[in-house]
Amino acid sequence: MTFNELIAHVSGKTGMAKEGVKMILETSIATLTEKAIAGEDATLPGFGQFKVKDVPARQGRNPSTGATMDIPASRKVAFTPAKALKDALKA
Repeated sequence: MTFNELIAHVSGKTGMAKEGVKMILETSIATLTEKAIAGEDATLPGFGQFKVKDVPARQGRNPSTGATMDIPASRKVAFTPAKALKDALKA
């Protein structure tokens, strides 16, 4: 599903104008991004949880040369689906 398809689907289900739905979705994504940058987790009940995780620096290998290389520490966002979402997928 593309972003535009999501906008059209939500607009059709709610009767809201597509412009309003687009603004709500963009604001929601921007808010989740701000929280992730701040290192905060975000939970969407019934859907899942977005957690910010720190990945420590480590040694790796260059796949083409086999040479050892340093991989710097980084942060990533991990998604854990809610039980309701998992159960819906099993049905």
